[in-house]
Amino acid sequence: MSLTYHDLMQVDLGKLGSAVSDWKKAVDNLKQLESDARDGLQKKSDRARWEGVNAGVTRQFVSKTAKEIADLHVEANGIHKVLDDAHRELEALQKGVRTLTAEAKDKGYTVRDNGDGTVSVDAHAMPGADPKDDKNLEERQRYADSITGKIAHANDIDISTKMALSRTHGNDPYNAGHAKYDSLNDAQVERALELAEKRETMTDRELAELNRLLRHNGREEDGEFATEFFQGLGGPRQTLEFYGAMSNDGTGEGATKTRLAGVQDLQKYMGHALANATDPYTPQSIKGDRQHLPSWWGAEFRKLGTQEIEWERGMMNRPYGYQVLGGLLRYGNYDPAFLTPIAEHVTQLHQDDPRRFLANKPAGSDDGYGFNPSGKLGTGNEPLNSVLEALGHSPEAAEQFFTQPPTAYNEDGTIKSGEKTDFKSYLDLFTDKDFEWTIDTNAHNVLADEEGTKKALNFGPDALGHALEAATTGRPYDSDIADPSIKHTEAQAKLVHDIVEKFSAHPDLLTHNLNGDLEEEKTGPLYALRDSLGHISADYMGDFQRSMYLEGAESKVFPVNGAAANLDSGNAMKFLGLVGQDPNAYSAITAAQQAYTTNVVHNFLDTEGKGLTAEDSARVGDLVAPGAAIAGVMSNARADAIYDYHTASNKEYNEAVADNAKWVNRIVGLGTSAIPAPFSVVGEPINWLAEDVSENVVKSVSQDTTDEAEHDAGREYTKGRKAVVEASAAAVVSYFTHHAGIDQRTREDIERGVRTAAGLSHTDGAQWNSSGDGT
Repeated sequence: MSLTYHDLMQVDLGKLGSAVSDWKKAVDNLKQLESDARDGLQKKSDRARWEGVNAGVTRQFVSKTAKEIADLHVEANGIHKVLDDAHRELEALQKGVRTLTAEAKDKGYTVRDNGDGTVSVDAHAMPGADPKDDKNLEERQRYADSITGKIAHANDIDISTKMALSRTHGNDPYNAGHAKYDSLNDAQVERALELAEKRETMTDRELAELNRLLRHNGREEDGEFATEFFQGLGGPRQTLEFYGAMSNDGTGEGATKTRLAGVQDLQKYMGHALANATDPYTPQSIKGDRQHLPSWWGAEFRKLGTQEIEWERGMMNRPYGYQVLGGLLRYGNYDPAFLTPIAEHVTQLHQDDPRRFLANKPAGSDDGYGFNPSGKLGTGNEPLNSVLEALGHSPEAAEQFFTQPPTAYNEDGTIKSGEKTDFKSYLDLFTDKDFEWTIDTNAHNVLADEEGTKKALNFGPDALGHALEAATTGRPYDSDIADPSIKHTEAQAKLVHDIVEKFSAHPDLLTHNLNGDLEEEKTGPLYALRDSLGHISADYMGDFQRSMYLEGAESKVFPVNGAAANLDSGNAMKFLGLVGQDPNAYSAITAAQQAYTTNVVHNFLDTEGKGLTAEDSARVGDLVAPGAAIAGVMSNARADAIYDYHTASNKEYNEAVADNAKWVNRIVGLGTSAIPAPFSVVGEPINWLAEDVSENVVKSVSQDTTDEAEHDAGREYTKGRKAVVEASAAAVVSYFTHHAGIDQRTREDIERGVRTAAGLSHTDGAQWNSSGDGT
């Protein structure tokens, strides 16, 4: 029976702590007894001149006794180490569950024990309230998931401890020292490797057990479990053989949904564990050293990347090493020393022969998940997509990949000494009009399925966008955590500058046209990149606002987060106009723009305070002007997408705003010193300011609409203009609502100045974009 919430909350771990102390004493006493037996009794026995029966019996008895005492010491030490680790980890988990429970209680929630190792977190609803109006559902679910996860971890520790104690004791009262453990971790690694050795013969229950061990131990900071697990598999080749066999077993035609779910978890947890094991900078472990795989593992993976991997003798379809490895690389934050050379090698192999890794993919059957059981962005046959996704989760490696000069690699993954690549940067390579993206799918009818083909061709560009997000922002592209301590580096800011220059000069790379009014326009190969470029723009909102009216690089009024990107005004507007044609990008930019503008206005009002007069209205109006100009560009871009290119609808734009509310929390949070780092950017607004901005963003996005007649008449920005005027005014109204001391006339004049400046600047932005986008 598994542990429950009640068990973990109520158990008295002090008793376990006392047992740990008692076993420590037993270990110390047995150590002394072992020393006495070895250096006293054993040595005297060895020196004695035994004769007769004593020579054959007594000497042997003494030797056996000394060994048994040594075995008892080994057994007692193992029991102590296992119990000590279990006690320490259970204490931390119990404390975590109690803390989460207290936090939930403070917010008016109740934690309910479901009796099966899970919990539900309930709120006290008003009589007659509609469950659909439950605004706290997402937050309550996060509490429930966090607590349930800790209970599951505690349950695994309980099971592992019982198994380790059983093996140490051996269930033999007349013989000791059956198993030697220096920690609970050793026992868990041993069990994980026992399961892994079964490979495809693992039952679904056993696979779930292996996944739990990897999930709860594979990402431990010291990397000890992860390192010992991969070493136990045997090496890079054996790692690929194991994962290849398991992913193939779980994604084949005969695999059940349970099996597929199991290998999807295995892909994720093994990937995170491999990232941990290959990180040379893990903290010092309890054993007193850094636990990580040696650097030659990376070189060996590169060597195996172009070799066929076989886990069964005589296999018909033998994948290349990079196809198998790619599935694991899609999960985890990898160290640059390990990942960047692999990403460079794979990219150069693709450049030489784009179809190299697709020749051996299965054909003639429905689409399967292949070596990417997750099914996200391809089946895993194309390792280029995999390494780009890996870079998307590995910011340091991604920054190095895109900002440092490329290193040329040989076929076997070794460096070409003294040679250079025929391209200057990977940004240049991927944006070359002749760069060929492949269709990463196993479906036999993909060429006949036009929509399926288009979708598959976007997997690579989409993954490229994720890699660029990580490279420019310093965080994994899908991270929901914001950390004010992470500042844009010079290299990152320069990369953003280059990205804006590149796409503003080559808009045909991003154009998306479904035969709208602009029939001569072709769809660009990288249009799937636009949502990521929108996220990058949102993260660099200060830089984009500076560029609108040529604000100086040293501006204190419009701060940037770290190094400045120094964007050209015209190129920045062209870039935003292209990117804003994607609903997701439009929403991210709009949310970040309004949050940033509000921060700027509030910082100014905080600084000037009660000294403000009516004559300062123009100064405050100047603060909202850049953001309003960006809003104008967005209004025009939205109208272009709907009426010229026919690629989106007002409904899609309005619905996308819900997915980008995190940008309000992120921008407001980074501009609010009271917010701790790191903090989650999902869920409820972090403070009243974020709440106000979030409401205004949703309102302005829904207002920023137009009909076809208005668009044809050149008035596509009129409603968007009204929306940004109201949103800009709301920035000062929200401040005045929460701060006293400014007289009514001054307030009214400042609001008026803000509305005027916002309206004029929105018109500027819409007209700038309209005149520069070819429509």
